[in-house]
Amino acid sequence: MHTRPRFSLKPTQMQLVAAIADLNQLQLAARKVAMSQPAASRMLADMEAAAGGALFHRHAKGMVPTELGQLVIRRARALLRELQSLSEDIDVYRSGAGGEVRIGAVTGPAAGVLVDAIRAFKQTSPTAAVTVEVLPSRDLVQHLSKGELDFALARLLPEFDSQDYTLQPMRDEKVAVVVRRAHPLSRRRPVQLGDLAEYEWIMQARGNPIRETTLESFGELGLREPRNIVNSPSLVFTLAYLRATDAIAALSEEVADLLTKRDMGGAFAVLPLGGDMRVSPYFLMTLRNRPLSPAAQALRGLVLEAAHRPAAT
Repeated sequence: MHTRPRFSLKPTQMQLVAAIADLNQLQLAARKVAMSQPAASRMLADMEAAAGGALFHRHAKGMVPTELGQLVIRRARALLRELQSLSEDIDVYRSGAGGEVRIGAVTGPAAGVLVDAIRAFKQTSPTAAVTVEVLPSRDLVQHLSKGELDFALARLLPEFDSQDYTLQPMRDEKVAVVVRRAHPLSRRRPVQLGDLAEYEWIMQARGNPIRETTLESFGELGLREPRNIVNSPSLVFTLAYLRATDAIAALSEEVADLLTKRDMGGAFAVLPLGGDMRVSPYFLMTLRNRPLSPAAQALRGLVLEAAHRPAAT
């Protein structure tokens, strides 16, 4: 049994039927879509043959859509709007003002560098979608390796091959020791590391750079490490536990600065230790053989600017 070929329209055909519906005359419609009247007439005849019926009634005063024509025109206009929207989206994507950027960071730069960079990025690219993952370095590099992140602010661990990534050195992280504002040590000046050993601590798991740097500082002074420790990777739980107890937490300086601002409630205090505890620098990491989208390139540049901007005093 003979079956009629599936009806389909090319963009120029859609433009023509929409123009005829708007202008009611083939000659004016042909001019609007930049073709001769004979070419427009042949194109309309081909469409009507493929559709199996007339798309327009021809009258002395113009052309009026048939019921079949109204169906075709309605869908043609919808498809033309979609094509126009696609064209606009591609233009925005190419400019770097749109699209999606997926980034990851360890806690310190997430609270400092990324906030400043994303704020600047959103001033010029308000429609771009930005997703931020705050995770330990191992998780971030795994996600980056799978192509699930465009770039990450993380440390490269020994189990990963540095040849797979481009590595831009960034800042080191200064460790701050944070307690609730009413903690017994919060008014002491100065506080010695030895004063902290007998208190309860809340820390991330073994291997976390801030935890290891903190515990190494005890060892360098010949002090016994704290033994009363609650382990949690969650910053939310850490803060809730600090508020409810006399526990101590070692956090990045950027996070501590955020927590101790008065406009954040002033519920926490940083203990004024005599010396600095610093974690090795992290990197801005991208997958070597995976090109960045224009939006990701733009945000990466702003991250570099924010990271190397002098800190406010």
